[in-house]
Amino acid sequence: MVFALGFALFALGITISIALHECGHMWAAQATGMKVRRYFIGFGPKIFSFRRGETEYGLKALPLGGFCDIAGMTALDELEPEEVDRAMYRQSTWKRLVVMFGGIAMNFLLGFLLLVVLAVGWGLPQLEQPPATALGTMSCVADETPENTLAPCTGDGPAQRAGLQRGDVVKAVNDVEVSTWAQFQAETQKQNGPFTYTIERDGQTLIVPVTPERVLRSPKEGPAREVGAVGVGPDFAEPQQYGVLAAIPATVSFTGDFFLETVKSLAKMPQKVSALWEAVTGGERDPETPVSVYGASRIGGETAERGLWGMFILVLASLNFFLGAFNLLPLLPLDGGHIAVVIYEKIRDTLRGLRGKAPAGPVDYLKLLPVTYVVVVIGGAFMVLTLAADIVNPITLGP
Repeated sequence: MVFALGFALFALGITISIALHECGHMWAAQATGMKVRRYFIGFGPKIFSFRRGETEYGLKALPLGGFCDIAGMTALDELEPEEVDRAMYRQSTWKRLVVMFGGIAMNFLLGFLLLVVLAVGWGLPQLEQPPATALGTMSCVADETPENTLAPCTGDGPAQRAGLQRGDVVKAVNDVEVSTWAQFQAETQKQNGPFTYTIERDGQTLIVPVTPERVLRSPKEGPAREVGAVGVGPDFAEPQQYGVLAAIPATVSFTGDFFLETVKSLAKMPQKVSALWEAVTGGERDPETPVSVYGASRIGGETAERGLWGMFILVLASLNFFLGAFNLLPLLPLDGGHIAVVIYEKIRDTLRGLRGKAPAGPVDYLKLLPVTYVVVVIGGAFMVLTLAADIVNPITLGP
């Protein structure tokens, strides 16, 4: 029940984020004197609508986005006689740029506000995290109960008895190199007798012998099985919480670093196609691969189920930063594509003016349609692949 509630709340958060993106365009257009004909949340059949002033507002059946219909967004748009002077493509460059950046700015603003809430309520995470195989909290090894929970235990665990310390970075398990926590865990669980960890500690490489304990664990699929365990979890930097006043500058600083990480993730998207295909065809899902709306909502449901509301807010904030950064790409039909067209027209007409020529007409969008179709097809295929991976092999929060 809590999972379903979290799933629905996160899906609602995505819908609100997209709706506010379109509000950013609409409010900027209205503020600069353009005519907004329609503002709808969703696509498909109309559920209801109402008119206020010259704009029709409404809701459609499929809450998969939204749209803002601005008169004369391109020269291809059919206009009523009274709309000609207010057509968007006829407005000055700065007005058109304000409108196109309005939606992007709204996503960044919403992401920032969510991070402020996170800073005050739960704390901002540390972006510089320890290496993936750094050892964290150590404890005794608990047996698994029939309800798939861990029973209470006391005393030191194998990791503590072996002299391992928090911050040790494991490089190999019994001479098998590991670079992720999943690999470390899988190799450790294979051990049924004394073995060694190759670790790095304070710039030194050490070989540490460890004797595991055998316990029952339930994998994602199949019956419970006996595995080796040493009683250790991954290391991580604790989030830092702030007061209301201190949260603003702290969030500004965090947002700059967070945005850079978002841009890096966006740049890696083409490289993730093979990883997504591998996940769909039965391979291990890379946790750094993109997720669809369904996959993000599923993660939201898991965070709610575990009471990790801080992570819930962080994931929603990161989604807004990603939407803003993605829309900056200079590709039609994204906002960045329209921005690129506006800037091109300004540069072109400025150069024509220096040569004593009159400004040229608007860019012919018909000539750009083939490129637009290619972007839509490739983007659609990527979305379908991501959705398939989220259904067949979803990203989870782990045990």
